[in-house]
Amino acid sequence: MPKQHFTHIATWVFDLDNTLYPPQARLFDQIELKMTQYVMDTLRVDRPEADRLRRKYWHEHGTTLAGLMREHDLDPGPYLTHVHEISLDHLEPDAALNTHIRALPGRKIVYTNGTAPYAERVIAQRGLTGAFDAVYGVEHAGFFPKPERRAFDAIFLRDGVVPERAAMFEDEPRNLAEPHAMGMRTVHVAPEPHGAAHIHHHTDDLTDFLSKLL
Repeated sequence: MPKQHFTHIATWVFDLDNTLYPPQARLFDQIELKMTQYVMDTLRVDRPEADRLRRKYWHEHGTTLAGLMREHDLDPGPYLTHVHEISLDHLEPDAALNTHIRALPGRKIVYTNGTAPYAERVIAQRGLTGAFDAVYGVEHAGFFPKPERRAFDAIFLRDGVVPERAAMFEDEPRNLAEPHAMGMRTVHVAPEPHGAAHIHHHTDDLTDFLSKLL
């Protein structure tokens, strides 16, 4: 992994879930259960139908929330509060990750399809408080989700990100397509490589990957 591919980077953009912590933590399992329950209660459907709709909206709209907003005029506020009320007790601090992020030259931000308050909780539990210059959630993109281009445009305009001088770290391959098209260096963080043309690099260990850039 040549370091020279990152010498031009002035802004480092990190996804949150399954990126700043390992997927073995399975936080999203808790979130998905709460999403399903919310769909059941709101749309008055049984669990199998709620699960089907949750997956369908994620596939067609980028997130379950986006589908619920567009097809059912859902108020995002109560939904987002509900689905992110999960336990973080089994998340462990990563002192090495904290050290490597802080040592990166330039600006470091978090951008998640979750909410900024939830992201701040996860960041704190991982021992990363103070490592980032800004934290952005889906609310900062007008509730438009990754992978939509207008979501990235909103966040990058707000933060002053110059895509040609930025890198994006993300576990979901489809969320790297637009950053790649915008000229960003893309890093897929996941147990297995994806192989898509819009992914420049893959790692199954973000801490180790960043250590090799420094």
